[in-house]
Amino acid sequence: MPAAYDTYDYPAYWHGRRYEHESEILAIKHFLQKIKRIESILEIGAGYGRLTPSYIFRGKKITLTDPSAKLLMTARRRYKSKKVKFIQSRLENLPKKVRASSCDMVIMVRVLHHIEDINNTFRVVYRILKDRGYFILEFPNKRHFKATFSEFTKGNFTFPIDIFPRDIRCATNLKKNTLPFINYHPDHIVRILESNNFEIIEKLSASNLRSPLFKKIMPMEFLLFLDQFFYKIFSILNFGPSIFILARKKPTI
Repeated sequence: MPAAYDTYDYPAYWHGRRYEHESEILAIKHFLQKIKRIESILEIGAGYGRLTPSYIFRGKKITLTDPSAKLLMTARRRYKSKKVKFIQSRLENLPKKVRASSCDMVIMVRVLHHIEDINNTFRVVYRILKDRGYFILEFPNKRHFKATFSEFTKGNFTFPIDIFPRDIRCATNLKKNTLPFINYHPDHIVRILESNNFEIIEKLSASNLRSPLFKKIMPMEFLLFLDQFFYKIFSILNFGPSIFILARKKPTI
């Protein structure tokens, strides 16, 4: 059965989005600096391998998974190293194709917004990870600064504490059975991670200056510098549109 991204030119989507791409690369590398030893890394929803250069040097075994045969074929052409393995699979089927407790790290970026059952997702990741293995997760932030400001102007002053997810597909697309596009409240994600026996190590706010105006008037390097300089305060404020979390699997008892 064809995957949704088989009919979508995902590499073309990233044309003109260098700031967002580099911001995500920096977030992953920031987390990697906190981890001493990694041998096996699995990326869920790796697509065409956009983020692979940010972590490939840290692992002896790299596994790229994605439901799209088209995107994985592009990734195969990019990464011909014997240490890189490719698995075409939907997330929920990974336990049938990846041995339990076999990975030191799982990375999942720009995937959670298409998932409604996040409890099951985190259970799959937990099963794949070794005890004390690491999970790098990214998701779209429902209560980022722009959204919060917009809701305040409408008189919705309880918006920051409304933890319920929001599917931002338009009504027309909802009727067409398209993929979900869900924004999540950071506190909601943290709560579900912890309920699935993950320990939160650190949270980062990324792509904080995602604005056509800023990208037009400021040099790219300066935008990325500001992103990193304000990591801590932006993370506390849940400021940016993209949140990264570094979590660790607690040992099974």
